[in-house]
Amino acid sequence: MSVINVGQAVVLGVVEGVTEFLPVSSTGHLKITEGLMGIPVDDQAVVGFSAVIQVGAIAAVLLYFFKDIVRIVSAWCRGLVNREERYHHDYKFAWWVIAATIPIVVVGLAAKPLIDGPLASLWVVAGSLIVGSGVMWCADQMGRHKRGEDDTSFKDAMLVGGSQILALLFPGFSRSGATMSTALILDLDRVAATRLSFFLGIPALTGAGVYELKDALGAGVGAAPLAVGTIVSFVVAYASIAWLLKFVAKHSFNAFVIYRVVVGLGLLGLLATGVLN
Repeated sequence: MSVINVGQAVVLGVVEGVTEFLPVSSTGHLKITEGLMGIPVDDQAVVGFSAVIQVGAIAAVLLYFFKDIVRIVSAWCRGLVNREERYHHDYKFAWWVIAATIPIVVVGLAAKPLIDGPLASLWVVAGSLIVGSGVMWCADQMGRHKRGEDDTSFKDAMLVGGSQILALLFPGFSRSGATMSTALILDLDRVAATRLSFFLGIPALTGAGVYELKDALGAGVGAAPLAVGTIVSFVVAYASIAWLLKFVAKHSFNAFVIYRVVVGLGLLGLLATGVLN
């Protein structure tokens, strides 16, 4: 028997698709939803399932930014054989994404027992949602929003990429929230911060999904729930990406801050009263 059935996979796919790229923590929302449906959040198969369906959301990013990705990869390939091309920003950016992914890979492998065990607690999720909200609000207020995507540097990429570790260790902090907040502190504008968050998430989340696939299947999640959850997350994530880019072009992150605090406090209440454990 699969620990997650197809119906539950649909629900979790929707949650993943909606929240993966919004700065509200997809991992936190998945764990809350799993808890409400009676699914053990720290089960190895469940942890693996959550990582695998992220691939659907990543596929949505690849499709949405297909032209940008082709441009960047093409510049990188040309730069490998042509010295003059190496001065192009896209060539440098490709290397920056690769370099900025290394820290989260190292920490993810080294801290996997903690990430899959004690840090998978819903108490950690609740606390991280609230603390992360404060960080996001401060970043949005501090940032001068004066730098665009073409103004990013190697330092920006490394700092923003490294901030993904916060979400890895503290589910509920939000990978998108951590990366966008760091980018805002570095004075990138909201659209540039959001796009940089997307690009830096592609290798990290894809790698996590591929790495966890064998554990998810071997530990008790059927192929059908995995496929359904991944497809649903892809469709919903594509719509979510389009909406988010339009939203941040005209609005601050205050709505996300308020939402995170409400969800975090609500989760604390459910845990304190024993509704969730």
